[in-house]
Amino acid sequence: MTKVIPLKGVRGMIADAMVKSLATGAQLTHHGSADATALLAEKARLGTAGTKVSVEDLLMLALVRALKKHPEANGRVDGREVHLSDTVDLSVAIALPGNLLVAPAMTGADAMDVSALRAARQDLAARARINKLTVTEMTGGTFTVSNLGLTRVEHFTPIINASQICILGIGCMTDRAMRSAEGGIELRPHVGLSLTFDHRALDGAPAGDLLTTICEEIEGMQA
Repeated sequence: MTKVIPLKGVRGMIADAMVKSLATGAQLTHHGSADATALLAEKARLGTAGTKVSVEDLLMLALVRALKKHPEANGRVDGREVHLSDTVDLSVAIALPGNLLVAPAMTGADAMDVSALRAARQDLAARARINKLTVTEMTGGTFTVSNLGLTRVEHFTPIINASQICILGIGCMTDRAMRSAEGGIELRPHVGLSLTFDHRALDGAPAGDLLTTICEEIEGMQA
């Protein structure tokens, strides 16, 4: 017997938004990975000092720092115009029960340290579960991050949120064999990164530069 699930209500709105995003944007995805050794060491250092942060919090910090260096990727496309923002209003994809998804924004994420980013993300997640997000939070983002790091997914192709220029997908960590400074082989943790961008607003080379800068911020992480 077949079970029929209507695409209606919130699920229907999500479906319509995904189709509209793909139909109206010229979307392309770059894939890469970053050595997470320094990031994990910084997480451990902060924990020892009494500051609890997650890998996701530090990755958001790296992303925000990279966007400050690449403002051409932070904004929205409106018809035949690209609107760049002077603040990073970072949307965070949050999975909810019932196969639902929201991506509210942390306004002014570029002015936050890692502890503030963590607090803002946790606040959005808590209010998302009880349907207490504001219209501004749901519609005001300039860049989105989607984290699948707790799954076995290493890379994926995230769909851009509404009319934003970019979305960064975060995959899981895997150990990769690397050449050590002494010439031997050692295993180092790497995190998969997938940057989908709207080719109308951003070409492949600057998008590649952004992804490279994100990797460099992760590999040189100091909160």
